[in-house]
Amino acid sequence: MNDIQSNLSALPFLSTLPPWTEALIGLSLLVAVAALANFIVRRVILRVALRVIGWETPMLRQIASRLANIVPAIIVSRGIYLVPHLPPEVAIVTGNVVSALVILSIVLALSAALNLGNELYQRRPDAANRPIKGYLQVVKILLFGGAAILIIAVLMERSPLLLLSGLGAMAAVLMLVFKDTILSLVASVQLTSNDMLRVGDWIEMPQLNADGDVIDIALHTVKVQNWDKTITTIPTHRLIAESFKNWRGMSESGGRRIKRSLLIDQNSIRFLTDDEKGAMRRFALIDDYLDAKSGELADWNARLGEAGRDPVNARRVTNIGTFRAYVFAYLRANARIAQDMTLLVRQLDPTARGLPIEIYCFTATTGWDDYEAIQADIFDHLLAILPEFGLRLFQEPSGLDLGQLRAA
Repeated sequence: MNDIQSNLSALPFLSTLPPWTEALIGLSLLVAVAALANFIVRRVILRVALRVIGWETPMLRQIASRLANIVPAIIVSRGIYLVPHLPPEVAIVTGNVVSALVILSIVLALSAALNLGNELYQRRPDAANRPIKGYLQVVKILLFGGAAILIIAVLMERSPLLLLSGLGAMAAVLMLVFKDTILSLVASVQLTSNDMLRVGDWIEMPQLNADGDVIDIALHTVKVQNWDKTITTIPTHRLIAESFKNWRGMSESGGRRIKRSLLIDQNSIRFLTDDEKGAMRRFALIDDYLDAKSGELADWNARLGEAGRDPVNARRVTNIGTFRAYVFAYLRANARIAQDMTLLVRQLDPTARGLPIEIYCFTATTGWDDYEAIQADIFDHLLAILPEFGLRLFQEPSGLDLGQLRAA
């Protein structure tokens, strides 16, 4: 190396120049060569290589760009020692810094390659079921941690093993610093292995104001886009430590539950007269019910003998029971209600606000807009037809009700 420097200094046009000028010219030539190499690698070699591959994406171009920085950096790290009259300390520091930049460029290229791998993996049909983004982020942490050790070792001109030996004493500190990362890694493995969460799932977590679709699952966080289009970011480990509701089962079942009650004014519940029972024959949906009920009550009352002639002892048809039978038959005849799932029309405990008649069934679709439309159509019909059974809904008194009482 000293021979090369002496030969450069012996050139006729350099022999008459002061040493600092020779050093400046050498540095300029070195920068020019590095810039030329960078241009050739980026504009020629990489473009040709990408065309030969026949596949080009922004992520692939980023990887190539990171790797392209290595060539001029190597030229500078080797050529700095050829610059004449340059202090040895400057050459050594420059070489070390450039070597550190080479390590950083390689790690950044590997990080971009991992991003590319995740991008390609997400194109698989089962990618939403088994996301790998969290695992790749762990690999990135290890890569950048190793790169940091190598860079410090290069700058200090010490062996990386010497730095690694000192990490044992820092284990407790590292555990404290990376506590959230460790917890999130364990949580991510549990969420993935137990298939508890996928991208696209609708989840509810009221304690964190999350109610919407999962749009991203990473190592440290899970992003949920709420129905108002806001984004809630949930620490991954909290999904294991706390409870949340996943609506995936509903989506996969193909049906969505309706569970709503009509509050019947208990003062309107009564027995039906013979004429009213005859009028109920207008409802084609409950013909079978009326026939079966009439036969059942006739047999029951006949067994009572003489006592069965008194209406107090006899069983009779009620308007509330007939209404329940009508609602059940109406839901059975509704093509938009899933007939292979639970379907109930039941009474709940009487309350101060009336007798609840609960409808429990499932729609034949899970679409939100269709579900709401089906539910509204059912209750529109039931609310409108309720007076035909001599029943009234319970309603808190309003100003209009009080005004009508005064007028009466």
